[in-house]
Amino acid sequence: MIITTTPGIEGHPIRDYKGIVTGEAILGANLFKDFGASIRDVIGGRAGGYEKDLQKARDTAIEEMRQTAEALGANAVVGVDLDYETLKGSMLMVTASGTAVKVE
Repeated sequence: MIITTTPGIEGHPIRDYKGIVTGEAILGANLFKDFGASIRDVIGGRAGGYEKDLQKARDTAIEEMRQTAEALGANAVVGVDLDYETLKGSMLMVTASGTAVKVE
């Protein structure tokens, strides 16, 4: 399945719009990662643990969106947007949304 942020796919005309599809993933931080990140805030550097968790949450949201599109009979999702929101201070929600379409 083709998943893209663009409104269309060059060389693949859209034949049918199936609807808006979304996928969500919520990432909860834990005490040890928070402590490590706070140290990195002081001394500098990247928070590798958070980055891996964020990538996993993003991949989960995209995969959930893809599965929903597939269930609608789509073979592509266009106009994909990724949003990140904090929930209750220590949790992060990643949302992927786009339009499920059938292309040639």
